[in-house]
Amino acid sequence: MPKKVPTEQTAKLADALRARNVRIAVEHWDGHKHIDIFVPDARLYIEVDGLQHFVDPDQILTDLRRDHFSDGDDFSTLRITNQLIDTHLDEIADAIAGVVAKENRAD
Repeated sequence: MPKKVPTEQTAKLADALRARNVRIAVEHWDGHKHIDIFVPDARLYIEVDGLQHFVDPDQILTDLRRDHFSDGDDFSTLRITNQLIDTHLDEIADAIAGVVAKENRAD
């Protein structure tokens, strides 16, 4: 499987999460699909998506099926738009770091 290159927004979020000491894998292959950002400590997949993922009915259905498959593996999928990364990067990274901290306390 050829290595995928992260988008600009995925790279920005990945850097922001690493700066908050969140352990991640970028462009993680789960055996079925690439995940933009994998946060193992929270069993969380993060997909950083363009507008087509929210306005194209075929893309929406494809994404729902992919996310449902991940749910069966006991992973949750968080979808974030490129626009939100561009305008609210620090708030999003802080919130995800908070989720990881809460999940680690729950163990």
